[in-house]
Amino acid sequence: MMLQFENDQLAVFQSVLYETTSAVVKTKRALILTDPTWLPNEIAEIKAYIQSIIGERKLYIVYTHSDYDHIIAAGAFLNATTIASEAFANRTDKKEVLKQIHQFDAQYYIERDYPIIYPDIDIVIKEDGHTIDLGDAACTFYLAPGHTEDCLFTVVEPYGILLAGDYLSNVEFPFIEDYASYSSTLQKASEIISDKNIQTAVPGHGQKTNDSAEIQHRIEQSVQYLGDLKKGLDQEAKLRKDYPFYEGMKELHEANKKLIGK
Repeated sequence: MMLQFENDQLAVFQSVLYETTSAVVKTKRALILTDPTWLPNEIAEIKAYIQSIIGERKLYIVYTHSDYDHIIAAGAFLNATTIASEAFANRTDKKEVLKQIHQFDAQYYIERDYPIIYPDIDIVIKEDGHTIDLGDAACTFYLAPGHTEDCLFTVVEPYGILLAGDYLSNVEFPFIEDYASYSSTLQKASEIISDKNIQTAVPGHGQKTNDSAEIQHRIEQSVQYLGDLKKGLDQEAKLRKDYPFYEGMKELHEANKKLIGK
């Protein structure tokens, strides 16, 4: 795990696996952590960082969605106040997600010093605009289905930070579960960025950016990908150029094409 970025308000850790990020937003009264992940030494680094700065602050964990790589370390932070969408909390096949974690660990002979759990959610987000007042800061949440049904955007004000989950990545094209929802969520992202004066976007995979033109470019790139997908255009050459790890994600592009075909 590398500390990809750090300033007074934000730290972003990046796993060696899939460039998966875990963000820590720092306010006077709280730390807001997203999706702690992947490997035991990486989790230990995140825990040590939080313990070194938490003081009297309260720890919140926002689970951006329930893909197994994003909940894999839930058992390492049992004292945190957890936040996720209603669809995340109500997922009916939670055992299937845990099975994926166990399979991953078995494949790579990984031992963890904490229990593998599907997190119970303390604060369930049921609608856009749900806000938690942290005194000197506030978190506002937005439902963001499309990648999965249970995705969640988090805006932290007054810092202008958007915790985007598996959207707005510079290393992944859209991985789509529901096309119409994904399109709507991209439109919602565009509106949030404008309305909330977003300065920094942290995707679930890849590099954070505090360049407003780059944030807009990532949205437009995703919109174009969805449009070209629907038109049945051959995107392979463009995807290879835009995404250095395309070869590793090729099957997901094929899955997206099949989804549109249905």
